[in-house]
Amino acid sequence: MAKRDGTRIEPTFGGPEEDDRRSGGFSVSEDDRVVPGNAKRKAGTRRKEPQIEDDEPRGRRRRAPKAKKQRRGMFGIFGRLIYWSFVLAIWAGIAGVGIAIYYGAQMPSATSWSIPDRPPNVKIVSVDGSLVANRGMTGGEAVGLHEMSPYIPQAVMAIEDRRFYSHFGVDPMGLGRAVLGNLTQGRFNQGGSTLTQQLAKNLFLKPDRTIERKVQELLLAFWLEHEHTKDQILEMYLNRVYFGSGAYGVEAASRRYFGKSARDVTLSEAALLAGLLKAPSRLSPARDPAAAEARAQLVLGAMRQENMIGDQELTGAMSAPATRAAAFWTGSEHYVADRIMEELPNLIGEVRSDIVVDTTIDLNLQSIAEKSIRKLIDENGTKLDVSQGALVSIDNSGAVRAMVGGADYATSQFDRASEARRQPGSAFKPFVYLAAMEQGRTPDSLRNDAPIKIGKWTPANYGGKYFGEVTLATALAKSLNSVAAQLVMEVGAPTVIEVAHRMGIESPLQDNASLALGTSEVTPLELTAAYVPFANGGYRPEVHFVQRVTTTAGEVLYEYTGGGGPRVLRPEIVGMMNAMMAGTVETGTARKAAFNWPSAGKTGTSQNSRDAWFVGYTANLTTTVWFGNDDGKPMKRVTGGALPAQAWHDFMVAAHEGLPPAPLPGDWKSIPQIDDSIPESMPMAQFPDAPPPPGGVPAGEPVASQPVETVEMGGGFVPQGGDAPTASVNRPVPQADVGGQPVRRQTSILDIIMGN
Repeated sequence: MAKRDGTRIEPTFGGPEEDDRRSGGFSVSEDDRVVPGNAKRKAGTRRKEPQIEDDEPRGRRRRAPKAKKQRRGMFGIFGRLIYWSFVLAIWAGIAGVGIAIYYGAQMPSATSWSIPDRPPNVKIVSVDGSLVANRGMTGGEAVGLHEMSPYIPQAVMAIEDRRFYSHFGVDPMGLGRAVLGNLTQGRFNQGGSTLTQQLAKNLFLKPDRTIERKVQELLLAFWLEHEHTKDQILEMYLNRVYFGSGAYGVEAASRRYFGKSARDVTLSEAALLAGLLKAPSRLSPARDPAAAEARAQLVLGAMRQENMIGDQELTGAMSAPATRAAAFWTGSEHYVADRIMEELPNLIGEVRSDIVVDTTIDLNLQSIAEKSIRKLIDENGTKLDVSQGALVSIDNSGAVRAMVGGADYATSQFDRASEARRQPGSAFKPFVYLAAMEQGRTPDSLRNDAPIKIGKWTPANYGGKYFGEVTLATALAKSLNSVAAQLVMEVGAPTVIEVAHRMGIESPLQDNASLALGTSEVTPLELTAAYVPFANGGYRPEVHFVQRVTTTAGEVLYEYTGGGGPRVLRPEIVGMMNAMMAGTVETGTARKAAFNWPSAGKTGTSQNSRDAWFVGYTANLTTTVWFGNDDGKPMKRVTGGALPAQAWHDFMVAAHEGLPPAPLPGDWKSIPQIDDSIPESMPMAQFPDAPPPPGGVPAGEPVASQPVETVEMGGGFVPQGGDAPTASVNRPVPQADVGGQPVRRQTSILDIIMGN
C-alpha cells in the first residue's frame, strides 16, 4: 500500500523488532523483488542472488557455473549461426521465387511452348545413293540416339553431365561444385549447367549472361524434363549442339572431321567430339589439333572414372592417332553440292523440312576427275605456271556425271566449271565449221591456208606456219586459224552465233570476225553441253544435276522428266562433224587424248596460253577439261593438246573401263577430190569491211606475233555465200534446213578471186 505522501512502502522480512512494529509480523525487502524498484535502479543498486549454503569448498563452488557458461556460449554461437542461416535461406528462397515469378511472367504461357523445328537438312546423294554432301544450317541429318555410335552419348555425359539420368533438369551438386570452384579460382570458369539447361538455351534463348536469361533457362529446363523423356532430350541435344567448323549436330561433325557417319564413330573419335563442346571453335581439330587431342584425353579419363569403358578400351583409345581435319570442307563433290543448292529454289521452292536430293553424279567418276586435275597441277604447277583446273562430264541424256570446279575446294570454293567465263580459243571453231556444213560445205571442201587480213586484224597460225591448200577436215584437225577466219567471213558471224546458241551456248557472243577463234567467253559447263549433240546424234538434252527430290518420308517433291531433247542437227551434219573432229584426236592437236574408244573433240588455247582447253567425246560421255590461272596470268606455253588432253585421257580411260567400244554417230565417208588444186603460194584477199576484234588481239590456238604479208586483191565478197559453185566438191550435198537458216551454195576464196 502507499502512504498519502506518495511514497511506496516495501514489504520486508526483518528482525523481531521490525516484526513488532509491523502489523502481522510480515514484510518483504527490496532484495526480494524479481525486478528492482525504480528507486533502487536509479541508485544503481543490483539485485543480489540468493546464497545457498552447502558443504563444498568455496573455490569449487565458483568454478562450476563458469564451465557451464562456456558450454552454453559455444552452443549458443552455433545455434545462432544455424538460426540466421535458416532465416537467410528462407528470405533467399522468397527472393528467388519472386525473381522467378517476375521473369517467368514475362515469358509466354507454358501451354504455348513447343520445341522449334530443327533447321532443315538437305541430303545430297549420288546416282547410287552414296552421300555427296549435306547442306543447310546444320550441315547434317538428324540421327536417332540408338542409331549413332553408343560412345557419343556416353562421352558427352561423362564430361558434361554425369548425373544426367538422375537429376530433374538442374543438378544441385554440380551447380554447387561449379560455384565453389569459381569462388576458389576467383573467376568464372565452370558453368554447372546440365545438358537439359544447355538444350533449353540452344532452343529458346540468346547467349546473354544475365539473371533473366538464367532464370528462364531453369524454367525451360524444368518444362523440358516434364514434357520429354531423358532419351528424347539427349537426342535433341546431340542433333543440335554446335561442334565447331560450321557443324551442328553429331552427324555433321562426324562428316566434317572424320569423313564418316555418326553411326560409325569410334571411341577415340567420340571423345574428341565430346571435348569440343566446351569451346567448339577454339578446340576444333581443323584449327588446333593438339588442343582437341588433349581435351579428348580428358574425356576418356572421365569415361573410365564413370566405368563407361574398361582399361583395355581406354588404352586403345589413348593410343589412337590424332585427328587431322582440313580447315574447310574438302573434296570436289562440294562444287556439285553448291551448284545443286543454287538450283533447288527453282525446283521445289523454299526448303521447309529435311529432304533428299538424288543427283546424276557418279562419285567414282567424280573422284577420278578430281585426281586427274590435281595430279597434273601438283606435277606441273610450278614448272608451267598453272594453278587451277576444271572438268565437266555429261552423258548423252544431259545428266552431269562429274564436275570439278577447281584444284582444291578447301582452298577455293569458287566454281570455275559453271561460273567462270573464259575464252575458249579454238575449242569454239566447231561451231564455225558447223555453220559452214549447214550451208552446203563438206569436210572435203578446200581452202587455201595462207596469211589473211580482215580489216586491221591479221589472224595467223600457230608458229607462223601455213599449209596451202587443205580440206576443211585437215584445217579443223590442225586448228588452222586462217581457214576458220575465212569461214566466219563466208557464213557470217550472226550465223555462227545462232548455231552456237542452238547447240547450247548460253553466254552472249560478240558479232565480229574474231569470234571464229573463240574470243567470246563461255563457261566449261555450257561448252560441254554444246558438244553433247555431236555425241548423241544431233539432240540437245536439258543439262541437269538433279534427278529427284523427296522428303525423308518418301514424298516426291520434284522429278526430272525430260526426254532426249529437240533435234538440233541433221544426221548427215552430225556425221560430217564427227568425222572432222575424230581427226583432231587421231592425227591433229589432241593426239595425247586418244585411247581405245572411238573419240573426237577439239583443243583450244587462248592468247599467250592464258587458257588451255580440250573438249572431247565418245558415244558415251562428253567431257571438257580446262587449265589456267584465276588472275589470267599466262601459263608457260601450255596448249589444249598438252595438260587438258592428258587429263581428259586419264579420266575417260577410267570412265570407260569394262565397257565395249561404241562408234560415234554418223557414217560420212570422204570422196576423192576432182577439182583443180589451188597454188600454195596464192595470196589471200583483204576484207576491208570486217569489224576489228575486241581488244585488238584475237584468241585461238597460239598465233604468231610477227607481221604477215598480204596482197590486196580485187573482186567482190559475199559474206553469206553466193551462187558460184563450190570449187572443191561437185557431188550433191544434203540440204541444211536445221536452224531456220536459208540454204546457200558454197563460196570459197578461190571463187572470189576467180570472180565466179
